[in-house]
Amino acid sequence: MAEQFKDQQFIEFVVKSIVNHPEDVKTERTVDERGVLITLHINQEDMGYVIGRQGQTARALRILLKIVGAKENARVNLKVYEPENARMAHQESRRKTGGEEQGAARSEKLVSDQDLADLGI
Repeated sequence: MAEQFKDQQFIEFVVKSIVNHPEDVKTERTVDERGVLITLHINQEDMGYVIGRQGQTARALRILLKIVGAKENARVNLKVYEPENARMAHQESRRKTGGEEQGAARSEKLVSDQDLADLGI
């Protein structure tokens, strides 16, 4: 097993605590002239938990990770891995289910001729 550094252990611990599939959480740590890059691999279903509303959770994770890295005099960045076409597939599935739900809700709000007849109008 590869050696894990404090920053890598930290991010794995935090992310495993907030996702529904902690067994799928994996990290890759690469070091270059610009600093350390930790790439986070998670289950697609947990993407929303890690990114958060408007990216707030991911932003908070990055801030905490930079603090951990600063203690080791390292510049640490976090990248959440997203497989190709994952976003497009997610948007298509939302469009299919969301469109049906919106159509049903819209038809419930409309007043039919029978409703008007029942009211005597």
